[in-house]
Amino acid sequence: MHFIITCTDKQGSGDVRAANRTAHLAYLESFGDKIFAAGPTLTDDGSAMTGSVLIVEFDDRAGAERFSADDPYAKAGLFESVTIRPWRKVLPKAPA
Repeated sequence: MHFIITCTDKQGSGDVRAANRTAHLAYLESFGDKIFAAGPTLTDDGSAMTGSVLIVEFDDRAGAERFSADDPYAKAGLFESVTIRPWRKVLPKAPA
């Protein structure tokens, strides 16, 4: 099952994000094809990161929650909030 994980950074936490970015990216890469899409949300002018959006695939919500909790960003206290919601891909359709 796919899940969308939406994370909002705490205000003024750019230094926490920068200090943990390498570990965060390595963590994501260790999950291989479990990561459908991942990337930061940005300020309107694109000059700074404000959070993260990930679309991941796990057998159940508990797996998505463990994945989210073990992310180096989460362990470093970067996020003000995290939401996890089930998601179903509709478009684009897979080739026949």
